[in-house]
Amino acid sequence: MNDASPEILTGLSPEHIAELRAARDTLENPSFAMQAASLLGTPIEKGLAILPDGWRRTVKNAVQGALEKAAHFALGSMEANPRRAEPASPWLHKLMTAASGAAGGAFGLAALPLELPLSTCLILRSIADIARSQGHDISSPEGRLDCLAVFALGSDSKSDDAADSGYWAARAALGKAVSDAASWAATGSAGAASAPAMVRLVESIAARFGVTVSEQIAAKAVPVAGAVAGAAVNLMFMGHYQRVATAHFTVRRLERLYGSDLLQKAWNRLD
Repeated sequence: MNDASPEILTGLSPEHIAELRAARDTLENPSFAMQAASLLGTPIEKGLAILPDGWRRTVKNAVQGALEKAAHFALGSMEANPRRAEPASPWLHKLMTAASGAAGGAFGLAALPLELPLSTCLILRSIADIARSQGHDISSPEGRLDCLAVFALGSDSKSDDAADSGYWAARAALGKAVSDAASWAATGSAGAASAPAMVRLVESIAARFGVTVSEQIAAKAVPVAGAVAGAAVNLMFMGHYQRVATAHFTVRRLERLYGSDLLQKAWNRLD
């Protein structure tokens, strides 16, 4: 047994090992800031430095409002055929988000409370599309709220208690909140989206999502972004969460095949 590779010992097929490695690389290094800096050629910190006073409160309020609307959207009908398994359509959602970014870009930070809920719901729709393409059932409240929770997986911040280190830790921290909110929503109550369990879930996601939104705003604030425009930054924003969603629901698909315990062991053995 000593001459067997760690990959053979996991019991995963070579194809699935490659998928898991790619997913791990994305989920353990999801930084939107690095992607934006690569495109703009300017660190996000420069953009943060030139944002107006009070922008943090504006962002916090906008993030909370956007996720509340997304929660309502998630508990409604995100897709007409939630069980249909077919390839996702990432570019359709990218174009729609780029259009919203272009419209909001002309008004700067003032447009955030209006533009962010729209782009967030568009991203959520794309996340659901990706989830469905990976065989994830989004017909149930828990399945849809699992899509919403992807917004909490796209930040690598360690600056707050909710920003747990690592993908599995973040999932564990969100797991009960998703389950509680889904249980409440399953009752069919008209106020499910504003129930305490849902509020707790939204707050947990907002703590992490707000980090990436701040980076997105900073990217738009960098002078060179005037040429690139809000549309291009929104394309990056959408692409960022599409990559995170693809990785996350790849992991979920492999979990259904191998079980969570075995998959986590395989994850930890990967180089």
